[in-house]
Amino acid sequence: MLLMLASCARMPVPTTLPPEFAAALPPSCQQVLYVTAADDQTTSGRLQMLQRNPSSPWTSLGEGIPVRIGRHGLAWGVGEPVLPVPAGFRTKQEGDGCAPAGVFRITQAFGSEPKPNWIKLPYIRCTSHHFGIDDVRSRHYNQIVDDREVTCDWTSPETMVPGGGCYRLGAVIAHNPQNQPGHGSCIFLHVWQGETIPTSGCTAMSESDLRSILMWLDPEKDPRLVQLVRKPE
Repeated sequence: MLLMLASCARMPVPTTLPPEFAAALPPSCQQVLYVTAADDQTTSGRLQMLQRNPSSPWTSLGEGIPVRIGRHGLAWGVGEPVLPVPAGFRTKQEGDGCAPAGVFRITQAFGSEPKPNWIKLPYIRCTSHHFGIDDVRSRHYNQIVDDREVTCDWTSPETMVPGGGCYRLGAVIAHNPQNQPGHGSCIFLHVWQGETIPTSGCTAMSESDLRSILMWLDPEKDPRLVQLVRKPE
């Protein structure tokens, strides 16, 4: 994987990141995972790894990665910065089965194994005690918690070690960063359950692709997920 990324880095190509979204990114952001979908109803998309430095424009690494998104497509999410909802776009709600569109920080990685030495992001090693909280009545809404460390005030949480293994590795997307009840919770990058299977709202891909992405992401480069409907050429 290191050889693949090094080879890609020698051959950057211009990206098509829309100017209005490029302008919304802070100067500190030097890495973007740019996901585009054909429309807001589709359950599949394409991810490009984009990079820049202060003296260069955004460029793309590699050919792009196939991803699966929400089973009900895309809905406009709450990111950073908060951007106006485009005309005709749904807004993200808890349990809607939509992946969020917009611009979001990538804050930390997680997994069921000890932290690999090639992951630079902060890392949560998840156990059977770790849960993603989607109960809008909980003070821990939209957070990963360890039930040994906090008082349970939720019902039907999402285990962070599901039997299918989709959370073997992942990364937290800072959607709804103020944890506003009902605006959507627990949005991750994770391993897909199959190349044709959509998610409940996350962005999923093959484990090998996810490992390459997690190897590349660097918290010092303030990485973002930019997830949009692809504009017609």
